[in-house]
Amino acid sequence: MNCTGKYVHYYSVCKRKLWLFANGITMEHTSDLVAEGTLIHKHSYPQRSAKYEEISLEGIKVDYYDPKEKMIHEVKKSMKMEEADEWQLKYYIYVFEKHGIEGCSGLLEYPVLRKTKLVELTDADRDALIAMESDIMRIVQMDECPSKQKKAICKRCSYFDFCYSAEMEVE
Repeated sequence: MNCTGKYVHYYSVCKRKLWLFANGITMEHTSDLVAEGTLIHKHSYPQRSAKYEEISLEGIKVDYYDPKEKMIHEVKKSMKMEEADEWQLKYYIYVFEKHGIEGCSGLLEYPVLRKTKLVELTDADRDALIAMESDIMRIVQMDECPSKQKKAICKRCSYFDFCYSAEMEVE
């Protein structure tokens, strides 16, 4: 099992969500918010399909890659999980480096907000990602699901009903 960009994102958001997803319990297909994000991705930059490439490489799927500028573009709906977005994009740069594609940068794009953020990978980030990969693999291979951690973002998570259904029945 390889680490993926989605694993890195989920790891940065919620270890429980990471474990559930990695162990085949997927809820994204039931989420209107995920569907909205997919629409934003598909329709925000229609001209890119002809100009840039979508690349899949060792567990990652990059939205757009501009080989001339060596820029990885990652489109997101909102900045609510900006730190997780950054780690996911840093992981993409890291995987590109592991495959001999040096000197890449990343650009987080939030088209609804009309904002962008340049992301670069530092030596400290590389060290953090090595540790993160190891911890991600430890978590996804655990026999039991990690306990839930109540966070502000839980109510907008596609796994909310899964995690909180017993509590909703009690109320």
